[in-house]
Amino acid sequence: MQDDHDVSAAVSEHRVTAEQVDELARILDEGAITPLFQPIVDAGCQGIFGYEALARGPAGSPLHSPVALFDCARETGRLLELDLLCRRRAIEAFARCGLPGRLFLNVMPASLLERDFREGLTRAYLDGVGLSPERVVIELTEHLPIHDYALMRQAVDHYRRMGFQVALDDLGAGYSSLRHWAELRPDFVKIDRHFAQGIDHDPGKRQFLTSLLEVSRSLGCQVIAEGIETEGEQRCLWEMNCTLMQGYHFARPAAKPPTRLEPSLPARREVSGSFGTTAAMLCRHLAPVRQGTRVPEVVERFRHDPELRCLAVLDDGDRPVGVVRQHEFLGVFANPFSHSLHARRAIDELMDRRMLVAEASMPLEALSRRVTESAKGSRDDFVVVDDDGRYRGLGQIVDLLREITALQVRAARQANPLTGLPGNEAIHDTLAARLARGEAFVAVYADLDAFKAYNDVYGYARGDQVILALARMLQEESGDDGFVGHVGGDDFMLVLGEATAKSRCEAILARFAHFAPQFYSLEHREAGGFDGHDREGRARFVPLMSLSLAYHAVAPGAERTAMDIGNVLAELKAEAKRQPGNSLFVDRRQGRAGLDCRPDETLR
Repeated sequence: MQDDHDVSAAVSEHRVTAEQVDELARILDEGAITPLFQPIVDAGCQGIFGYEALARGPAGSPLHSPVALFDCARETGRLLELDLLCRRRAIEAFARCGLPGRLFLNVMPASLLERDFREGLTRAYLDGVGLSPERVVIELTEHLPIHDYALMRQAVDHYRRMGFQVALDDLGAGYSSLRHWAELRPDFVKIDRHFAQGIDHDPGKRQFLTSLLEVSRSLGCQVIAEGIETEGEQRCLWEMNCTLMQGYHFARPAAKPPTRLEPSLPARREVSGSFGTTAAMLCRHLAPVRQGTRVPEVVERFRHDPELRCLAVLDDGDRPVGVVRQHEFLGVFANPFSHSLHARRAIDELMDRRMLVAEASMPLEALSRRVTESAKGSRDDFVVVDDDGRYRGLGQIVDLLREITALQVRAARQANPLTGLPGNEAIHDTLAARLARGEAFVAVYADLDAFKAYNDVYGYARGDQVILALARMLQEESGDDGFVGHVGGDDFMLVLGEATAKSRCEAILARFAHFAPQFYSLEHREAGGFDGHDREGRARFVPLMSLSLAYHAVAPGAERTAMDIGNVLAELKAEAKRQPGNSLFVDRRQGRAGLDCRPDETLR
């Protein structure tokens, strides 16, 4: 991050003082650097993904600021020494605090190519505290050009082979260009804070970030949005499917940063019933005009701003009563006598009372249907209001179409290609949405037993038929109010209403017991299985496929996250699969972790 928190900074325009030079020497001799950590949030699993390590000089020192500190080191030729000291101190503090997730280490490319590349200093620091390289991300931060990309790629590949991941900082700022991205193929790209600031009110920034997200997915790279300072920015990025975020909105840099998010992140609406984004995303706040405003004042507004397409007209209660569209309104003044004719008239007489109004909370697909069904659907603009009908801004139909298209593409990409069911991201969204509403529900993990052995004997085409049949059956038995997601392979997730969840699970097991044998030959049906091999390759008798269901009820208002529920279900699933045949393993424990109370109940 290139801001007042960053350990790297732009080159200063003034020479350092003798006092600063002496202070730098003392800092390097004594290792007097204070590491700070700022969380990087993973909105997808409602938790902390990792921490960026930042540095400060001693309190009260003329080099306390990272800008002054690194400028002094650069001017005196001791930049690499300082870089390595900051790195070592950050690794030691991260391990000492026992922080979860990944450690993002700010590293200058020059230091990678010199001492660290030759001597393996970073790996030695990690070994000294027992920290695995797989938990460390090397964040390339220096805002100076890279002249030898071949050598830098060699260094990056060297660190990847040791288990490190690589991040590119501040894409879109300084020398951190698209070429860096294309040449180095980092695992993470941090987007400069400029593109996140006010993104909830700027469709242009949203379109730019959407394009970057598409590129990142094609390159197998994750985007981290920096500089999140408001709930609106956070929610907008969350709804755009940019799930990794960092900024003051979550936490400021601290020596002992938080290890949990309080409160938890907002949830998108369930993917099964809504794309999850609302008209608020498309809202641009354009200053309205009031009823009674004289026509010449409105004419002047349009002439002063040729890009202004439409204005809302409000009553005294801030509620829209009409709109004035530029091309229609100025067309009235094509006649030379129009100015004198309308000079004393109020805008009320010329405004268009036919307007499309959308609540800010309206889902985009509902707004799209309203536009399509409305006689005024061909208009270019619509008015956005709050839940009380008060004006918030204007939106454009072209932005709506662009967002709807992007959401449809995203939904199609996230769906499982075999079953067409929502994938892992949609499962997380659905769990988070239920938790955010504070309602009771039941999460059920469904997993086939002996499916791999079936695939080995009957082939993947027949195995796919089993998966498709199971997917259809789960959808039918879950009812209209249930959700079915496809985790992958032969694993599924169900989210069911509390009142009917138990009976639905029992119906699923009964149906599966009936149709599963139909996928076997007569010989195998009669024998109850076949001679095959287990996952370790050992010969054994393999019974017919069975279905294991792990059942976890979530109480109303539970202080849980989607990740918490996923962790509990993973352990419950293991218990369910230990039971032979079709089984329903019901979690009867009420502890928050779900795993430290009395045993569960197994129904077969």
